[in-house]
Amino acid sequence: MQLKMDEFLPLRDVVFNTLRQAILTGELEPGERLMEVHLANTLGVSRTPIREAIRKLELEGLVTMVPRRGAEVAQITEKGIQEVLEVRRALDALCVELACDRITEGELAALKRACEAFEKATDTRNPSRIAQADVALHDIIVQATGNGRLVQLVNNLSEQMYRYRFEYIKDTSKHRQLIEEHRIIYESILHKDKETASATARLHIDNQEASVIEQIRRDCKKEHKG
Repeated sequence: MQLKMDEFLPLRDVVFNTLRQAILTGELEPGERLMEVHLANTLGVSRTPIREAIRKLELEGLVTMVPRRGAEVAQITEKGIQEVLEVRRALDALCVELACDRITEGELAALKRACEAFEKATDTRNPSRIAQADVALHDIIVQATGNGRLVQLVNNLSEQMYRYRFEYIKDTSKHRQLIEEHRIIYESILHKDKETASATARLHIDNQEASVIEQIRRDCKKEHKG
């Protein structure tokens, strides 16, 4: 883990962004203790920005404070994913329906390119690149709604969503299914087929939820056996 320096950001924000990204991508794993001294030494900073970053991550729900243990990376739980995806499912369905009416020719072309870019990203087997391509694709649809409030709502959920999306994307057996769902969503928006677009957007989230919950339960069984 290395600091991604940004001359426009104060050090505390750089530390926060670095730790947050490490959690979202699984570099810092669920349940892992966040030791201030160790993190300060690793990142080459004092403990103060580490402490501030941990406090902000706790507010975002990415870190939990455990009695007698201190700060830990928050676990990925069934309840957590169900709550986040329940909201995202409804928002995504609304986004594709609005996009059917409002998307521009330029945005349609960009969406088609994004679908192709996602498929190419899956060939790399690099979860970070695949996740970025997936986010880029869905962002085009959200922006195409032309609804600033809706864009804001989706963006507020995006960071929490990213963690679950990343877990899903790590499962290479789901990549062909994701590519096909993206293709159907694109073609539905192209042909202004709101019903198919909405149903596929919901299915897209349903499949993600089922896959990640299956992983959670599998991991729990391993822990119990261990």
